[in-house]
Amino acid sequence: MVESIQEKAHEISPYIIGIREDIHRHPEASLHETRTTDLIAAELEQGGIPYRRLNPTGIIAEIKGSVPGKTVALRADIDALSMTEKTDVPFKSENPGFMHACGHDTHCAMLLGAAKILAGMKDQIHGTIRLIFQPAEEIAEGAKLVIAQDGLKGVDMIFGMHIFSTLPVGGILMRSGASCACADVFKIKVTGKSSHGSMPEMGVDATVAAAAIIMNLQSIVSRELSPMKPCVVTVGKLVSGTRFNIVSGEAEMEGTCRCFDVELHHSLPALIERIAARTAETYRCTAEVEYNMLTEVLVSDPDAIKLVQGSAAKVVKSPELLGELPMLMGAEDFAEYTTHCQAAFAALGGGGKAPQHSDYFWIDESALETGAAMYAQVAIDFLTQNQ
Repeated sequence: MVESIQEKAHEISPYIIGIREDIHRHPEASLHETRTTDLIAAELEQGGIPYRRLNPTGIIAEIKGSVPGKTVALRADIDALSMTEKTDVPFKSENPGFMHACGHDTHCAMLLGAAKILAGMKDQIHGTIRLIFQPAEEIAEGAKLVIAQDGLKGVDMIFGMHIFSTLPVGGILMRSGASCACADVFKIKVTGKSSHGSMPEMGVDATVAAAAIIMNLQSIVSRELSPMKPCVVTVGKLVSGTRFNIVSGEAEMEGTCRCFDVELHHSLPALIERIAARTAETYRCTAEVEYNMLTEVLVSDPDAIKLVQGSAAKVVKSPELLGELPMLMGAEDFAEYTTHCQAAFAALGGGGKAPQHSDYFWIDESALETGAAMYAQVAIDFLTQNQ
């Protein structure tokens, strides 16, 4: 009897969990994942899988099948967050001030597990499977770095997965079309003229202008966009003035924009700049806008999702664990890949209680074998379907 990928993943579950706990114990900041990169390299070498290192961190490896064909990529991110862990697990972070609170340690371990499974299935691989161990997802620089270093060159389809701690353990959810919002960051500098607080007519109040800009930015969502296109414009930081009795001559604010529509996303910088400049002018001030489009909208290809749904049905432990992923205003830099080739993204349930980015983040490690199996199954199914 031919052993299924799910059965293979169950057999190597202790290996996957061991890797995860090792990485969890040694979390590293974005673009500083040197130990993690070395660990991945050592595991790939042991498995006889060729690879190359990215600069400064991260790895791209390939498993070539016995028959030439198309190329499918599997992506896992590897960086941690700058926060102190408050769980009491035996493999708690040993790097003060850093923690794998988003589950990237599990992604890395699951992809290494999938690599171990796939390396033993070369006779069933009709093409090439590229393994992308991506750095710096948390600062939205890793996917761009991979693309700039030819990580997607020749790739026909890419699959990514993220563990979600609060979903049922071992569940797999996905969504055709947009699933994760874009994430942009803007800074606005308002310049006026300072004066004594008792003589406001002698100055030009940057604080008043900044306050008006913040309020007017909200009209983008309420009055300039269709209610059928969700969007968030948030100013999270405002610094203005130096003293209680001085009219402020300068103010600076920082904020973020999120939406699910690609066309709308690319129109937001002009909207922000227009409102900031004209509002500031109304109050005799000037405004300079710095706008950074960090990540695109994550859009999964319908045909790719259909294939991934079939793969998920083969690896979940019961049909009720399959479902549709709700739209999320949170961003994922996997979105950058979706603008270059066919792509699909899925969520894996972790069976925990604390959400992502919590210092009490925890997942049920029994989910990891399902995730490893999912990576491997998607790769095999894509290449078999496209041979």
